[in-house]
Amino acid sequence: MNLTVQSAALEDIRQKVIAGERLTFEDGVRLLNSPNILEIGQMADLVRQRKNGDNVYFIVNTHLNYTNVCYLDCKLCAFGLKPDNPRSYTMSLEQLEEKFKAMVGKGFTELHIVGGVNAKLPFSYYEDMIRLAKRHLPDIHVQAFTAVEIDYIARVAKLTVEEAIDRLRETGLGSILGGGGEIFDPEIREIISGHKTDSDRWFQIHRKTHSLGMKSNASILYGHIEKPEHVIDHLIRIRELQDETGGFQAFFAFAFHPENTKLAEEYKLSGETTGLYDLKLLAVARLMLDNVPHIRAFWMMIGLKLAQVALNFGVDDMDGTVMEEQIVHAAGNESVQMTPKETFINMIREAGRVPVERDTLYNILRTF
Repeated sequence: MNLTVQSAALEDIRQKVIAGERLTFEDGVRLLNSPNILEIGQMADLVRQRKNGDNVYFIVNTHLNYTNVCYLDCKLCAFGLKPDNPRSYTMSLEQLEEKFKAMVGKGFTELHIVGGVNAKLPFSYYEDMIRLAKRHLPDIHVQAFTAVEIDYIARVAKLTVEEAIDRLRETGLGSILGGGGEIFDPEIREIISGHKTDSDRWFQIHRKTHSLGMKSNASILYGHIEKPEHVIDHLIRIRELQDETGGFQAFFAFAFHPENTKLAEEYKLSGETTGLYDLKLLAVARLMLDNVPHIRAFWMMIGLKLAQVALNFGVDDMDGTVMEEQIVHAAGNESVQMTPKETFINMIREAGRVPVERDTLYNILRTF
């Protein structure tokens, strides 16, 4: 296949992409430092086409943020609060049950559960939460808890990670989330997220999840104090575990929103990421993560319009409809709380692609 946008600066990388060869750390850094966004996008689009054809996926899902109480105090976060903060909350099981009852009949196929690290919650709380969800929504896929949450849930309960995941799976947990990855470089990670679960532990939890036959995703938080080298290191670490387990279904990127965060205050970070960098990062992720099936544009972070443009930069998944998301909005994001699936269908068609409604495990539910 001929790529029409070409420059001498990226000729060797372009030839690797055409030949299907794996890109190196040095290749990735050059791509992130390159201003040739259209050429990078075209290379990523070639890889997308090879992997997924013209299909663009979306899911009808809803989010549940069960608590904003968090003892980790990460500088990157505007969501987590200490329990004595008047704005902190933890939903009771009765409140959760009312939430689940209200979801019945809405067409959701996935329940996405994520919250803060609340050390006061017993393990039975998480088990009962999932049981209640499955009682009222027996067919829904419960995708819940980041590796960071799993880590502390297990520690508080004095369980191994395997024991914790196994018990949660018995109550109805279908897969775990890809959040909490932030940046894997230890120096940057310590600055932005303090004593949060370190990268080795994050990978250990995903490795164990995959070994138990469950799937997960992977993510990055970018646009703060990281450098291109940190981003590429992050992607290569994901690629290496995927070589080992094959358990990651998708990669997605969180653009850092500085408002209301200690990190922005301390490092004088006032601006959000640019649209060009958002697109470049997704495209480079598609090129580097040659063994991860799907690249997902998290529209709530970058906006629906840019997510649609990203379909020409290696992206094949526009995420989900989403309801009642609070973590991103706590950082000043003003995007809408829910997008009807008709919007996804229209935007995907307008981009010349085929809209595909999927479930959590990428089984095709309907092609439009």
